Amino acid sequence: MTKPTQELTLTLSIDDVNLIFEGLGNLPFNRVYTLIGRLQEQAAPQLRAEAPAESAAAPLAMVASR
Repeated sequence: MTKPTQELTLTLSIDDVNLIFEGLGNLPFNRVYTLIGRLQEQAAPQLRAEAPAESAAAPLAMVASR
C-alpha cells in the first residue's frame, strides 16, 4: 500500500526559485526533470499574470544539466 503524497504550498522569490533550479541542475537529469517541469508549470502562469505588459520579463532560468 502506497502512502498518499502530501503537498505543500510555498511562497518564494524568483531569485530563490532560480537558485533551486541551479541546484537541481547539478543533479542527474533523470532524477530531477519531472520536478523541474512541475516547478516551471506552476511558476509560468504566475509570471505571465504578474507582468503581462513587460515583454522583457525574464522567465525562470533553466539550468543545463550535465
